[in-house]
Amino acid sequence: MKIEKFYLFLLACFVAIGAYSQDGQQKMTGDEKSQQQSDAKVKITGQVFDESGEGIPGANVTLKSNPTSGTVTDLDGKFILMASPQKDVLVVSFIGYNTQEFPLKGKTNVTIQLSQNVNELDAVEIVAFGTQKKESVIGSITTLSPKSLRVPSSNMTTALAGQVAGIISYQTSGEPGADDASFFVRGIASFGFNTSPLILIDNIESTSTDLGRLNPDDIESFSIMKDAMATALYGSRGANGVVLVKTKEGERGKTKFDVRIEGSNSRPTSNIELADPVTYMKLHNEAILTRDPSAPVMYSDDKIDRTVPGSGSIIYPTNDWRRQLMKNSTWNGRANMSISGGGNSATYYVSLRYTKDQGLLNVDGKNNFNNNINLQTYQMRANVNINVTKTTQVRVNLSGIFDTYEGPIYSGSEVYGMVMKSNPVLFPAVYPTDEQHKYIKHILFGNSDDGSYLNPYAELVKGYKEYENTTLLATLGITQDLNFITKGLKFEGFFNVSRKSHYKQTRQYKPYYYALSSYDFMTEKYSIENINPDSGTEYLDFSPGDKTVNNVMTIETRTSYNQTFGDHSVGGLIVTQYIDSKNPNYKTLQESLPSRNMGVSGRFTYAYSDRYFTEFNFGYNASERFDKKHRWGFFPSVGGGWMISNEPFFQPLSSKITKLKLRASYGLVGNDKIGRVDERFLYLSNVNMNAGGASFGYENKYSRPGVNVSRYANPAIGWEKSRKANFALEASFYGFDLIAEYFTEHRTDILQKRASIPSVMGYQADVYANIGETKGYGVDLDLKYQKNLNKNAFLIVRGNLTYAHSEYLKYEDNTYDKEWWKYKIGYSPNQKWGYIAEGLFIDDAEVANSPVQFGDYKAGDIKYRDMNGDGVINSLDQVPIGHPTSPEINYGFGSTFSYKGFDINFQFHGSAQSSFWIDYDKMSPFFKDPDMKQKTNNQLVKFIANSYWSESNRNRYATWPRLSTTSVANNKELSTWFMRDGSFLRLKLVELGYTVPQKIVSKWGMSNLRLYMSSTNLFVLSKFKDWDVELAGNGLNYPLQRVFNIGVNVSF
Repeated sequence: MKIEKFYLFLLACFVAIGAYSQDGQQKMTGDEKSQQQSDAKVKITGQVFDESGEGIPGANVTLKSNPTSGTVTDLDGKFILMASPQKDVLVVSFIGYNTQEFPLKGKTNVTIQLSQNVNELDAVEIVAFGTQKKESVIGSITTLSPKSLRVPSSNMTTALAGQVAGIISYQTSGEPGADDASFFVRGIASFGFNTSPLILIDNIESTSTDLGRLNPDDIESFSIMKDAMATALYGSRGANGVVLVKTKEGERGKTKFDVRIEGSNSRPTSNIELADPVTYMKLHNEAILTRDPSAPVMYSDDKIDRTVPGSGSIIYPTNDWRRQLMKNSTWNGRANMSISGGGNSATYYVSLRYTKDQGLLNVDGKNNFNNNINLQTYQMRANVNINVTKTTQVRVNLSGIFDTYEGPIYSGSEVYGMVMKSNPVLFPAVYPTDEQHKYIKHILFGNSDDGSYLNPYAELVKGYKEYENTTLLATLGITQDLNFITKGLKFEGFFNVSRKSHYKQTRQYKPYYYALSSYDFMTEKYSIENINPDSGTEYLDFSPGDKTVNNVMTIETRTSYNQTFGDHSVGGLIVTQYIDSKNPNYKTLQESLPSRNMGVSGRFTYAYSDRYFTEFNFGYNASERFDKKHRWGFFPSVGGGWMISNEPFFQPLSSKITKLKLRASYGLVGNDKIGRVDERFLYLSNVNMNAGGASFGYENKYSRPGVNVSRYANPAIGWEKSRKANFALEASFYGFDLIAEYFTEHRTDILQKRASIPSVMGYQADVYANIGETKGYGVDLDLKYQKNLNKNAFLIVRGNLTYAHSEYLKYEDNTYDKEWWKYKIGYSPNQKWGYIAEGLFIDDAEVANSPVQFGDYKAGDIKYRDMNGDGVINSLDQVPIGHPTSPEINYGFGSTFSYKGFDINFQFHGSAQSSFWIDYDKMSPFFKDPDMKQKTNNQLVKFIANSYWSESNRNRYATWPRLSTTSVANNKELSTWFMRDGSFLRLKLVELGYTVPQKIVSKWGMSNLRLYMSSTNLFVLSKFKDWDVELAGNGLNYPLQRVFNIGVNVSF
């Protein structure tokens, strides 16, 4: 079934370009073809320059008589093509320049100069539901070059960090298929349910996973919309910013083939260092005795003395679980191919992509299956534009993503976690087959007692999981020029359907566990026995998993008008949108109901003499989540801009400051995603008519169900609203381009649980209302310098910074007498409250003379500050500690330099003003994980073994408190003791490339050939050294990856 879908989709893609093929055939028949055959074709050479005399790379050179016949210029602006010197006219075009027709008039070597088209340069900014002249844009919109998204990864979201001002981004896992980066537009300004930006790919609402899977080579433009001016048209969906991506379309001209192939080696950026097995046993014994001196120890002196790390002994095992379960590195690959072109009747862009991502997990050769992570993704895209008439264009967009996954039953992060929870010295991972068991086919997994301990190797290799994800999208659109009604009027509309499906299944056997039954010290002979003969199985069993289907239909229309009357330019846009989503696989009633949204949006613009600009936008949206009285929301925005550099009085400075612009905006945007999917209708009560009831009668044999209210209706619940203001300066001077922005935000009507409801009201459930408020402010800075050093060398230096702070303005909380520090007002929604640790107790006397703390504690445990001086440490002593968990500062800088075909590019990413906390229970050595069915003993990490409090090391500031084999309630409280600084600076990307001269590749039938090497995550600078700091508190997760990549890009 999967293969059939693949080929059916592929067939549809190529059928879609049939219109162009017929058009091309028409061009090769008739009088025009006869005329071409009568004229001899010879080699024409030439070079295309700009007004400064520099060659223009990538310019299109075609024949006027046959637009499908042509080429593109190389890095020096040179080109070669076949043409008739007597008859042909060259058509030379490049974005930002005036297209020029150049009659050959018998010449075979020509030079052509293009002049800049200022209007075209200003018309390339993508805005909500369309485009605007760049100089007239008032909203805060940052564009990202698609080239900067081409990192050696199958997940594009990992490329965002440090690339663009306004994006706060970080990655907390490197596991294939689970490595989406978290990113937010101008930080997190709400404590509500939804803080993620709206993501639109070709104007279709998408998820961060969809964005991560998108092929960077398919992207034409990538824009971040940050303020109300830019996002108001999206109304109920724009409060958290908008990421707008447009995929490529075909262009008139010769058919162009592009191929990119990459292979990469991936390995962890860092691994947690573990103590050796002997130290593990000694400190395990110490952890027992330091809490109870009369308790029996875990390991005898004889076992400790006879244990030799790395010996491979079966009797005295020393498992390096990480080495046994994981490889040092793995190989991955990616291959892209695209075909584009077109004629007068149609243009097309078709692409295919294949990626293969493997994990770092080992495979046992005794199994006939591969349990390592193996994620294969197939992607197809076909964008076809057909000119039905001179004024009517129809577009057909088809895309599909097919994920096929095979891997361990547990996620890679869970497997990595098992490594950290497993005792390294109790038993070997497997026993070698001995004489007694030589006819047994199953693996002889090691264990202890009755087989109840966690053997991570057995858990890894006992089976595998499979899943498939399919995403299909089809769009039919039309663009109608309405100049026959009035000049500048245009209508656009599209109909889109998308379908996502997922299924999962697992196959596994139950391991047979063995333990040592006898051992002769003299002869060193031993025997083993099966300790779970009744629970193990020889065969793979099958367990069905999730099966889900999601269908979304989107209908959108746009009517726009743009016209210029002398110095006056006016524009208008009206958009209608309807979205219907169905999720038939959900199990609750509310989730199973279709979800619908509809709205009307508009934009009205006015500009005078390319100097003064005003704009008014609005979104008028309806949400099913609210009562009829609050269902519709109106979200307006207004802004203005002043292009100072176009003023007559500024002309004396124009040679030095080529651009100076001020702009400002203010508006209201909304958010209707204020609760979980199963809490959509908060204006309705949730009543269970079959709740627990009363029993009565003889021996309570009779009962009747009761009524339970799990949610009370609140018809007043409505939109979460955000009022945003933005003030910006844009300047270009001496090769520098600067954008500086200051922004503010005021969130109101954030959904929050009421803090205190009088018990006399008799409520059984929590009550929610729109009562929360926050405010935010910050700056975005973007600076770029670019210069042609000479005709062979080019330099770009770039940098960006975002500072985004938010804080509570209104939060319904409990009432405190004198503990003012408990109130959230003035602190970030991502702020943590905890205890101030004053160090570790030095001795029992200090314990006795200090305020009462938590549970059973003693010298060496954490001592907390009594903030209110009442002699008891409790929740009233919790204060704001550290920075927010999401960084408030995000920055990046880098450079690109090219010389005679060679180019080098590097990019740094930095993050600051964030804190994270080490999990005491998960990191403490020797602890048992209460969430695991098997018995566990946490590993001993080296930084704890090197610095912990003990009777012989009464260090108040040792890294770790007094050891224990069970969780100590006093030490697990959130406090400054386990708080760490999350700031870092990372070398995110380095790339070195070489583009082979066109005069060479043209002999091979190519128009471009580039070879390159790149690497990501080469190093990180941070105060925190114990694991990759970007993982924050997730240090036991699947590690981030350092990638070394080699690739080739060929164009024909």
